[in-house]
Amino acid sequence: MKLLRMMLPLSLLAINGFAQDVRYNYDRTVDFTKFKTYKWVQVKDAAQLNQMADRQVKEAIDAQLAQKGLIRTEGDADLLVAYQPAINQEKRFNSYTTGFGPSWGWGGGYYGGWGGDSMTHGSTSTIHVGAIGIDMYAAGEQHLVWRGEVSKTLDAKAKPDKQQKNLNKAMAKLLKNYPPPVKK
Repeated sequence: MKLLRMMLPLSLLAINGFAQDVRYNYDRTVDFTKFKTYKWVQVKDAAQLNQMADRQVKEAIDAQLAQKGLIRTEGDADLLVAYQPAINQEKRFNSYTTGFGPSWGWGGGYYGGWGGDSMTHGSTSTIHVGAIGIDMYAAGEQHLVWRGEVSKTLDAKAKPDKQQKNLNKAMAKLLKNYPPPVKK
């Protein structure tokens, strides 16, 4: 009995040590009910996964955002969504270029606009081992409105079924509190 009383707290501690850590923040001045559509964008200079892993991550996020009532589009959208993976501890680059024209310059695309002024906005932060960070930008205002990160999500050594299960669980945890509650 004494051994059981010692083992139970240790086993709970061990289980907690393997739990996924979720952190998020959002702009409290933004009305998230106005966001109905989103499209994927790529963060310039961010680490990239292989095509298969990229598709799996996006599908897991797409499934959660669909449950929240957001519709993915390839055209104009209310939200611009990007994710960044980290297998090791790395720096996260948050940048985009604004200006006149059809694009804000994420990834290897058009930077600037149609001959007008343009400005690059950016910052860095640290993301942790096996983590996925998601950034959501309001397309109209062109600023970050929601950011979340979940750790212990990516494990290249795990079997494919375990990887997918872990990824789906992580995205459900991360997006559980999206959209943020409306303040009255």
